[in-house]
Amino acid sequence: MESSLDKKHLREEIVKIAGPVFIELLMGTLFGMVDMMMLGRSGDAATTAASIAAVGVTNQLVFLGLALVQSLNIGATTMVARYIGAKREDRIESVVKHVMILTQILLVIPILFIGLGMTDTAMKFFGAHEDTLLIGRGYFRVIALGFIFQAFNFSIFASLRGSGDTKTPMKINIISNLLNVVGNAILIYGLFGFPRLGVLGAGISTSLSQVVASILLTRVVLNEKNIVHIKLKKKFKFDKDIIYNLIKIGLPASGEQLAMRAGMLVFTKIIASLGTVAYATHQICISILNLSFTPGQAFGISASTLAGRSLGEEEPDKAEEYIKMCMRIGAVIAAGMGIVFFLFGSFIAGLYTDNQEVVVQAGKVLKLVAFIQPFQCSQLIIAGGLRGAGDTVWTLISTFLGILVIRLIFAYIFVIKMGMGLQGAWLSVLVDQGIRWAFISIRFRTNKWKYITIR
Repeated sequence: MESSLDKKHLREEIVKIAGPVFIELLMGTLFGMVDMMMLGRSGDAATTAASIAAVGVTNQLVFLGLALVQSLNIGATTMVARYIGAKREDRIESVVKHVMILTQILLVIPILFIGLGMTDTAMKFFGAHEDTLLIGRGYFRVIALGFIFQAFNFSIFASLRGSGDTKTPMKINIISNLLNVVGNAILIYGLFGFPRLGVLGAGISTSLSQVVASILLTRVVLNEKNIVHIKLKKKFKFDKDIIYNLIKIGLPASGEQLAMRAGMLVFTKIIASLGTVAYATHQICISILNLSFTPGQAFGISASTLAGRSLGEEEPDKAEEYIKMCMRIGAVIAAGMGIVFFLFGSFIAGLYTDNQEVVVQAGKVLKLVAFIQPFQCSQLIIAGGLRGAGDTVWTLISTFLGILVIRLIFAYIFVIKMGMGLQGAWLSVLVDQGIRWAFISIRFRTNKWKYITIR
């Protein structure tokens, strides 16, 4: 076997990139879980349920915005990886500037308009009841304002990961999330003489932590010793080839993210129809599910970076082997998480709230989440590899079919027609993940993704 395909070397490269991403995502998710637990214990049962619901409603807007930001980021990651593989590092600065500017103009401004100018309308649209509106308005607005910095951070992180630098995003995210947790404790509960602000305090702390991350990232990209850097004195001009690549890769990715958010919005509305307790339970389960995303996301990013770089080096077989090895490693970790969710789901849910009705429902849902793990992890990694190759059309089709069609049809049948409640909704997630896994696996085996070119 050729040295370029030596399995030990490939595994070391994968772990080198995926390891910091996994730690970053795991720590970020755990910090997020702690935040939710704080809110779950910040008042009486009705208040905490409304607070958790307010976070869920706000996340619908934020996730929509970040989904669109991510579509541009996919193009950035792919191009940076390809240019490094092809020894064209001089193109990287222009990619970073394009993504930063386009993100702020095209995506941040509309989110600010919705979040600050249409607060009540937007919250109702995302499924908020009157109790959630009363408690969550301030949180919604503050988080929308913080999106300016969050979007900037995502753009730089994507470029850094495309270059293979996953340690810098890991360090900055851990610092940011740690500050967020400390700030949450202080502002939610009113410690050290600060006012007790509840869910509003959580929003203020979250947004300030994003500001800190932006400051740290600015220092990184202004350092010309880094592969990913920008020169402020260098005049910026739009490059038609980079715009072409961003459209070619980013447009289907945008469609995928819009399909995902639209599907999730309708799915969430179906769940919201079950009442505030069911909605709060769902948000807790989503928070826990995010923990299980970490292996798939980490090794998906590794597959994306390494597949893109290998294709830039004109070594498609190495790109394929990277993706397959990422799948094998990720599957083992995901299986372990599935066992934990199945056996200890109720205990984990009990860390969030004292509301026993919520804990019992969440425990049942998490048994289903355990069976979702292998399909979810595998399809996330394969999709990451395909995106690294620039093959975003088929990931769009997979997401559109899975979330907008399969998940919603089965959620309607299980929840509305059969009256299976929250468990029925999550059963539809299992069906969706299984079908998406099958579809994306078939595309991977065709090998057509190996021959996609960028300028």
